[in-house]
Amino acid sequence: MSIHHRIVGALSLTQIIGGLGNGAGLAVGALLIEDISGSASLAGLAVTFMMIGAATVTVPLSNLALRYGRRVALGVGWALGSVGAGLAVLGAVLESVPVVLLAFALFGVSSAANLQSRFAAADRAEPASVARSISIVVWSTTVGAVVGPNLTGPGAELAAVLSLPALAGPMVISAASFALASLSTWLLLRPEPLTNLATTHSVRPTIKDALPHVRGDVAVGIISITMSHVVMVSVMALTPVHMKHHEASLSIIGLTISLHIAGMYAASPVFGWLSDRWGAGRTIVLGQGLLALACLLAGTAGDSTMQITAGLILLGLGWSAAVISGAALVTSSSDTDVRPIVQGLSDLMMNVGGAMGGLLAGVIVWAWGFGTLTAIACLALVPVLLAVFKSGSVRPN
Repeated sequence: MSIHHRIVGALSLTQIIGGLGNGAGLAVGALLIEDISGSASLAGLAVTFMMIGAATVTVPLSNLALRYGRRVALGVGWALGSVGAGLAVLGAVLESVPVVLLAFALFGVSSAANLQSRFAAADRAEPASVARSISIVVWSTTVGAVVGPNLTGPGAELAAVLSLPALAGPMVISAASFALASLSTWLLLRPEPLTNLATTHSVRPTIKDALPHVRGDVAVGIISITMSHVVMVSVMALTPVHMKHHEASLSIIGLTISLHIAGMYAASPVFGWLSDRWGAGRTIVLGQGLLALACLLAGTAGDSTMQITAGLILLGLGWSAAVISGAALVTSSSDTDVRPIVQGLSDLMMNVGGAMGGLLAGVIVWAWGFGTLTAIACLALVPVLLAVFKSGSVRPN
């Protein structure tokens, strides 16, 4: 087995473990905020603070990777996510919104580790297989992420055994999952994916150094990743609240979110292959079409569980196509010496966009309803299409 294959295998195993915690936490985050605060308009703060936490640590984790390697950076990210999930349990017991929001910010660090894992998979990949290497690690998240939201029921039973609030149970599962992901990263991610650590010990690029490289295909990739993430997060974050208001059970909500996450990850090898063979720009455009169709279905679903679930699946598929192709553009089009920082900048923009999307989504749904939210979310697709067609990225590789 080659070094590259061993690295991808270790990252994939960690993604399976960590994905379990992410799925469990995402399914109940908005519900926990709504339950404690008593306000549906604040429910979007769960995802918002997760995105803020991820955005805050993205560049520091990139610098940590440049100095000490991906293994240390990713291990620290998963460990902080575990602390956050544990703090969410405490916040649920105390019924404290500030404690839970702080917890979700730390929980979001696990998302930063999750995202940077896909770039680690491409560190030693051949140029012709960058997107496929990224997509394999993204795909491996499917198992844990799909199972995770379906642990809302078992999580509630665990909470009863531990004398905790029902919505704190899935967070206990998340804490254990992230801790195991950190341990597996430290033990199994060998050899180090990054090969230029000796250089970066003496000269460490900063975000300022990365900015001149954000042009052409790199800029297209970052715009695609950011705006597609805005659409996905804003719609997904308020779907559990929308379904609850239509009297859907926790189990049905968990199933819907798990199928959405399956859409995000399960087909990623297909989109990786398309990006390598058909062209990243074309695959990004395909993703925007899927996202638009998803918003149409979800926004007009009303109390139809089947229709909103179909919309959420397409939402995940569109996100997958756009984010994998965008990440491939960022990786293959940036210089090796600054690549981790450029990738960190991409994830920073992605998480800031997600935070804004989650924050505004709660306000929009409170003021005008879920259908209006999905209509407004579609507007975020326009900059992506303009960037792709203006750059000429819609071409075969």
